[in-house]
Amino acid sequence: MIKYHIIHFVKAFQKKEVIIILEKIINLIYPQVCSICGKLNTKSLCNKCKNKLEKEFEYKTDDYSENSEKNFIEHHYFFKYKDLIRNQLLSYKFQEKPYIYKTISSFLENKQKNFENLKKYDIIIIVPISRKRQKQRGYNQSGLIAKEIAKIISLKIEKNILYKIKNTAPQSSLNKQQREENVKQVYKAKNIEKIKNKKILIFDDIYTTGNTVNECAKTLIEAGIDRNNIGILTIAKD
Repeated sequence: MIKYHIIHFVKAFQKKEVIIILEKIINLIYPQVCSICGKLNTKSLCNKCKNKLEKEFEYKTDDYSENSEKNFIEHHYFFKYKDLIRNQLLSYKFQEKPYIYKTISSFLENKQKNFENLKKYDIIIIVPISRKRQKQRGYNQSGLIAKEIAKIISLKIEKNILYKIKNTAPQSSLNKQQREENVKQVYKAKNIEKIKNKKILIFDDIYTTGNTVNECAKTLIEAGIDRNNIGILTIAKD
């Protein structure tokens, strides 16, 4: 956590050369490790743990084009929400371990052929968190991974479109009915002219009931976006 905050402070410098030098110094003090086994590794993922993730990886797309209850037409995901990836995502999200995004991103870098179906999209919009939650956690866990995925598939992340206007209870602490109520009317769309007529991929880390991404998509539709231009991407699906 400390290393993550230092790196973001370093990136406040504008000169690329200064950033590179300072990041090298930071990595000497806080060397990268494989977040799964804890061993030192410059790629944040050792071969042994990479093979473990390989066994869990299963890129899939669920088609919701005929499902009127969904405000999007499809959902792409890389894992089922269980076992090793589940433990990683829980630690990443709730135990102040932002560096885990490096491990997940390192694994996904080698899966570029599975991303071909995502290249039909024009932009990525990250599911937002409230200002209060951002301040408490220090980072948006979905945002860190989304930036790496955006690099892999050469898509632009469009910021300042979706905002969370209420600080709600964590979805993981609620039952199915409570989850649906918890996210209603908590998002707002702005600058919609930036994304008109573009194919949009909404990104979140975990898909459980789908209420969060469905509400985000609904917010975009109410702002004038065509449902047929909205897809969902998550790391894992429950």
